[in-house]
Amino acid sequence: MSLLSTDQISSYEEDGYVIVRGLFSTEETQLLRSTADHDNAMDKASSSMDDGKGNEVRLALWNHPGDGIYGMFARCKRVVESVEQLLNDEAYHYHSKMILKDAKVGGAWAWHQDYGYWYQNGVLFPDLCSVMIAVDAATEENGCLQVLKNSHKMGRVNHVLSGDQAGADLERVEEAKKRLDLVHVVLDPGDTLFFHPNLLHCSAANNSENSRWAMICCYNAAANDPYKDSHHPRYTKLNKVEDEKVLEVGCANTTNSGVSFADLEAEDESAQSLEESNV
Repeated sequence: MSLLSTDQISSYEEDGYVIVRGLFSTEETQLLRSTADHDNAMDKASSSMDDGKGNEVRLALWNHPGDGIYGMFARCKRVVESVEQLLNDEAYHYHSKMILKDAKVGGAWAWHQDYGYWYQNGVLFPDLCSVMIAVDAATEENGCLQVLKNSHKMGRVNHVLSGDQAGADLERVEEAKKRLDLVHVVLDPGDTLFFHPNLLHCSAANNSENSRWAMICCYNAAANDPYKDSHHPRYTKLNKVEDEKVLEVGCANTTNSGVSFADLEAEDESAQSLEESNV
């Protein structure tokens, strides 16, 4: 699997994101979906967040990638080495999460930046990258991600808590929407979005008959090691694996995810207020 091209890296730097179509095969993505479907531990650990309109999105999070299929997705070279190209540094696993936006009931996410939350964790620079892998097809009908192109160039925007979610300063968001292009990130299963931590993004509620599940792997640059402890890891060496391990491990075990899920209900105040809102 080839790494990102010069044009793809330029798109990321200019637009704040880049989409890689078919980064994972249908077989790989189906194994990921099957594992998530049967993952009782993830189901129990998932936390529901209200969008303020009576709809909920379920979220499960883990800090260390592990040796199961989730870990193979997060540790495989086609992902990690692409992130390292974008960060121009060694990358380590900051955390991963599964966004479970179910059919008819999956709620919306407010406009936000990931660094709006991670700033609180002692991360000095926005030298991070999020990688969203479409487990289900993402469409406008089922509440796909929306991004404001080029908005990462605004820098970090203040975030405030409203209900269960923390969102970016709406005055600035509304002004940004007048000047920047709004893009609906439509993805097929296996398509992958790499996006900057200061990219403004949101998603609408899922009013369709189809679920929208996505796995998001978040990475920090080794040189950007947080200066204090938080609910996410400080620098931890990431052991990359060959791309073939995704199928090898996935086919061998579709019932054990191999990770320890965070107890989101017990997380500290900063985690609850300025972290777990996402896409």
